[in-house]
Amino acid sequence: MRLRELDTTGLLCPLPVLKARKVLAGLQPGALLQVSADDPASLVDIPHFCTEAGHTLIRQSDENGVFHFVIRRG
Repeated sequence: MRLRELDTTGLLCPLPVLKARKVLAGLQPGALLQVSADDPASLVDIPHFCTEAGHTLIRQSDENGVFHFVIRRG
């Protein structure tokens, strides 16, 4: 399955979540989305969004201040 990528670096809360929500809505259930963000609030916002929206946070990592989240669409 192809991993879709979304770069939200430079954007502040709530834009990373809003953009992820929009992309996920266009994907099939089970599809994967990697979101890159540098807003520290995304460390709380994206996992919370996944829980509330029924998506699964597969992986979360930090690479020199850029946070990467891999989400499986619910």
